[in-house]
Amino acid sequence: ISGYSLVIQARDSGIPALSSSVTVNVDISDVNDNGPVFTPANYTAVIQENKPVGTSILQLVVTDKDSFHNGPPFTFTILTGNEEEEFSLDPHGVLRSAVIFKHMVATEYVLCVQAKDSGKPQQVSHTYIQVRVIEESIHKPTAIPLEIFIVTMEDDFPGGVIGKIHATDQDVYDVLTYTLKSEQRSLFKVNNHDGKIIALGGLDNGKYILNVSVSDGRFQVPIDVVVHVEQLLQEMLQNTVTIRFDNVSPEDFVGLHMHGFRRTLRNAVLSQKQDSLHIISIQPVAGSNQLDMLFAVQMHNGGFYKPAYLIQKLANARRHLENVIRISAILEKNCSGLDCQEQHCEQSLSIDSHSLMTYSTARISFVCPRFYRNVRCMC
Repeated sequence: ISGYSLVIQARDSGIPALSSSVTVNVDISDVNDNGPVFTPANYTAVIQENKPVGTSILQLVVTDKDSFHNGPPFTFTILTGNEEEEFSLDPHGVLRSAVIFKHMVATEYVLCVQAKDSGKPQQVSHTYIQVRVIEESIHKPTAIPLEIFIVTMEDDFPGGVIGKIHATDQDVYDVLTYTLKSEQRSLFKVNNHDGKIIALGGLDNGKYILNVSVSDGRFQVPIDVVVHVEQLLQEMLQNTVTIRFDNVSPEDFVGLHMHGFRRTLRNAVLSQKQDSLHIISIQPVAGSNQLDMLFAVQMHNGGFYKPAYLIQKLANARRHLENVIRISAILEKNCSGLDCQEQHCEQSLSIDSHSLMTYSTARISFVCPRFYRNVRCMC
């Protein structure tokens, strides 16, 4: 218990008795009676031969049960095992290489490290670190090409994570890092450690080919990353049709079905080759395992086909479409739950371009805005 707060009252013997109260705060000061604690108690680590001087090998984790002025900052010292000064230990507890290790020279080192706290008198603890020197990387990293589709309203893309590069390496201890060519960093970024791709705000319509590479420290391999950006027109929203699917997640639809379904859908609804199919958004139906896909079709002259025309086309081609994935319903107007005479209702669609949904798989990523459907009776 770090302190107590007491209320003390003094009462006299008069009639009537009079009293007064005062608050007394008692602080309990800490004594440095706990030493630093390493987690885990002892460590094992590896370093590949031929890594440059200053390579990070291990991060020590130390805690202290005393109050902060009797705990950190800790002072770290290598007591034994570093007679040839092959290692260095910085004030933050990061063990680094001080030489270029060779597997043929030595395969193992055992260090005894001391941590000393900041209390008076100081408390100390010890840990042992076993460092193995392994052969350098012999396998190149492998990475899966990534294609990213971004759908956004005109000049209103807020930016965010749009996908992730999936790379592997057969060398168990290789640490992979990702880089992007500097001239593309005004529009995109790549997380060096996990391969996540981040797009900055304000992307223009078009196709972007990113110059990304992955490295294991010895080998550097290029990765094919293509980003397609499509900007929606307001007129599209007035001419949309929704196809609803059963028992499919957005990620499974994007990764397994979207490419084939898009091709089959084009054959079903496009009247001329110059017409354009626009998949505007996909999103789960709340409280169910269903998925809605919103699309519109643009004529080669710039206009859009009306929903009634598209629904007739879909009805005729439904059997072919279901060869790719089962369709639950085709919705132009959604009057579900409304008691509208003869099902007459008016639908309006709104897009929240700042609420983006990213559905990402190893090979394909689809980024689209959230949409809301509002309906009212026209009885």
